[in-house]
Amino acid sequence: MIRKIALAYSGGLDTSIIVPWLRERYDAEIICVAAEIGQGDELEGIRAKAIASGADDCFVEDMREEFVTDYIWPTLRAGAIYGRKYLLGTSMARPLIAKRQVDVARAVGADALAHGCTGKGNDQVRFELTYAAFAPELPVIAPWREWDIRSREDALAYAAAHNVPVSATTTKIYSRDRNLWHVSHEGGILENPNSVPPADLFLLTADPASAPNSPEDVTIGFASGTPVSVNGKHLPPVTLVQTLNTIAGRHGVGRIDLVEDRLIGMKSRGIYETPGGTLLQTAHSELEQLVLDRRTLAAKDVIAPRYADLVYEGRWWTTEREAYDAFVNTTQQRVTGSITLRLLRGTVTIAGRVSDEALYDERFVTFGEDDVYHQSDAAGFIRLYGLSQRVRALKDLERDKTAAADEASEESSRTMAIA
Repeated sequence: MIRKIALAYSGGLDTSIIVPWLRERYDAEIICVAAEIGQGDELEGIRAKAIASGADDCFVEDMREEFVTDYIWPTLRAGAIYGRKYLLGTSMARPLIAKRQVDVARAVGADALAHGCTGKGNDQVRFELTYAAFAPELPVIAPWREWDIRSREDALAYAAAHNVPVSATTTKIYSRDRNLWHVSHEGGILENPNSVPPADLFLLTADPASAPNSPEDVTIGFASGTPVSVNGKHLPPVTLVQTLNTIAGRHGVGRIDLVEDRLIGMKSRGIYETPGGTLLQTAHSELEQLVLDRRTLAAKDVIAPRYADLVYEGRWWTTEREAYDAFVNTTQQRVTGSITLRLLRGTVTIAGRVSDEALYDERFVTFGEDDVYHQSDAAGFIRLYGLSQRVRALKDLERDKTAAADEASEESSRTMAIA
């Protein structure tokens, strides 16, 4: 018998209508769990809204710093990008929220977990794999896989019938997810991949066409692969991301339009705004290029898409991630320095690189005289580097000569026989 249900609650359309639905279906207390991870004013009045919708209690906790330091930074350091574009803003947040939901469920004695993820999306997997890792014995209630609501229009009608206030409308029916790292937009007109996103869709970034005409330079400092400063000023993690969001956002930097492969097999179209994250990813990658040797870079390039898949698919709480993190942490020990980026109308270019750990050294690359590198040494290097090719070519020459000699001998024998 289910007596108390812990519900992952955002205050959006999907989770808002779940509260009265659970009330109708179960004779149980409904405990909402909301995480503050940078949604802005979306959480304003969320506890009162949950209670008004029928919840017995609502826990709201500020988890922004943990989100940045324990989820965003490891994913950034790994270089993880999904589908060639997506910086995994929603994907990273789900294991954090689900883990906190389990913690609250344990604390209040809940005997079931519930979420508002649809049966077509990735989030259901991300939440439930976390549940499996930390509360494998608790049953999971997923209303979108059970009820007869089949569209966001149906959900809006249900909300209206149950006096549940929601911000979505039939004209602005986008499904959005916002946090410190990004905001995603899906649904509505965006479901047509040939449609242009409406100008009023975007929340974090200015239209590049109307962004400032003058470029702005921003310098990002890293210590062992972790961002620590902006324009020479050391900032705490949350403030650093917020600062870069503001800078990049006013220049229209960080928009992507992606047709992605969902975990369940279908393709979907999403519009993502990741302004500060775009700057951090660009700068971190450039700093690695400056300080890491090519074999280490190549190894990291193998791990990066695997790490991205892992995050996207909800496999955060696994030995696989721990092993990847161990590798990445080793590669990041010397990724210290600063990268200057130039922002202009939606574009980002590299304007400067500084690191005491740089493998780039002018003494080695100059075309002038130097005492470090002797150009004549290259001849011996090339001879050894190409040894296998040289041996193969020599063997081929010997074979051809032998074949030619044999052919000449046979021809001579035929001539003598005729004579």
